Amino acid sequence: MENVVLIVHLFLALGLIAVVLMQRSEGGGLGMGGGGGGAMAGRPAGTALGKVTWILAICFIITSITLTIIAAQKAAGTSVIDQLGITPPAQNAPANDLVPPGGDLLPPTATDDAPLVPSAD
Repeated sequence: MENVVLIVHLFLALGLIAVVLMQRSEGGGLGMGGGGGGAMAGRPAGTALGKVTWILAICFIITSITLTIIAAQKAAGTSVIDQLGITPPAQNAPANDLVPPGGDLLPPTATDDAPLVPSAD
């Protein structure tokens, strides 16, 4: 199915290129100076080539969206790492990895037999 849509998409692209190149130039790059009836005017395409261009463009957009949907469905639930076969590191790290080297999680407190700050002796 994907190959058929891709081939149709390529033919539409080539046809769209050919039809656009066959059209008469409006002059004045990017539609400037072509008069009041350009692509931004409210009237429909007047020539047969203009109508064919619109039809090919709409079909091209539809096949583009279809190819995007097909690609998204094929890639659902997979990642590049899964395709390479690399196993990711463990997600659940043991709790003792978060303990500082001294082993205490609480700050030291002053007790009767050991002061918090060592003496200067």
